[in-house]
Amino acid sequence: MHIFDAHLDLALNGVDWNRDLRQSVNDIRAQERALGMTAPGRSTNTVSLPELQRAHVRTCLATLLARQEIAIDHDFGWTTPHACYAMAHAHLAYYRALEHDGWLRTIRSRADLAEHVVQIETDTHDRLGIILTMEGADPLLNPDTLFEFHAAGLRAIGLTHYGTNRYGGGTRSEAGLSLDAQPLLENIHALGMTVDVTHLSDKSFWQIVDRFPGRIHASHQNSRRLADWQRQFNDAQYKVVIERKGVIGIAMDIIMLQDGYVRQQSSRDATLSAVVENIDIVCELAGDAKHVGIGSDLDGAYGCEQTPADLDRIGDLAKLQGM
Repeated sequence: MHIFDAHLDLALNGVDWNRDLRQSVNDIRAQERALGMTAPGRSTNTVSLPELQRAHVRTCLATLLARQEIAIDHDFGWTTPHACYAMAHAHLAYYRALEHDGWLRTIRSRADLAEHVVQIETDTHDRLGIILTMEGADPLLNPDTLFEFHAAGLRAIGLTHYGTNRYGGGTRSEAGLSLDAQPLLENIHALGMTVDVTHLSDKSFWQIVDRFPGRIHASHQNSRRLADWQRQFNDAQYKVVIERKGVIGIAMDIIMLQDGYVRQQSSRDATLSAVVENIDIVCELAGDAKHVGIGSDLDGAYGCEQTPADLDRIGDLAKLQGM
């Protein structure tokens, strides 16, 4: 079995959270507990490179994530576009270092992907294949900075994350695209990259649908039918991604699976059956299973305190097979 995960924040964990992802999940948890690290997401990690091998996740979209924040006293993000640019390059360097030591393989082309799949099927190596994506375009100093990151291997990009940025409105925002978004979309199309429409405000989503003629996908995007707030997609948004031949990854964050869930307050009632329900919704709308996959978002700044009640680590994705 070969699992493709459409969204993993590996460099965020390796660089920003200072985790050694070459270790087991249990070892990382034990180290953080020994240091008294009890903040949300700490001592409850679900992902490591050995765990990905055990889970048969052999290929993924791996993020460059450096969100710009206005406040100085924040614990996530950076105050200037220059710092976001620098952190995205730190994430690139982290992936290069792991590739150098034989843990990863960066996939830049269809030929690279085909070779990677052959190697998986023949068991000639156990490297994780990564396709680089940028979650939020804050690291781009201007639309032309995209060419630099593309040369370094970037193949997909989402324009926004939480709130608004220099390119438009994202999650928990009602803003649309900014003026700089149009030349950025033109550069994305010219390079043959795909736009990740996850984390867009509704207004920004429909503007991209109207203005971008290229390929789109939704890397980690659950249904508003089951968790009724703006982070999820309604049926009309799902249908557009399907009509544009895109794939929708279902996420494991319980805030996207359990209606009304409040971080650090609600009990975890949702299980992996809610993931199956989300998959079924996409299949129902598409009429087939070609447009749905897994975009786990595991360890995306949270741990198993914020996953389905029956998911302790990413290897538990195997439970989906029997559901």
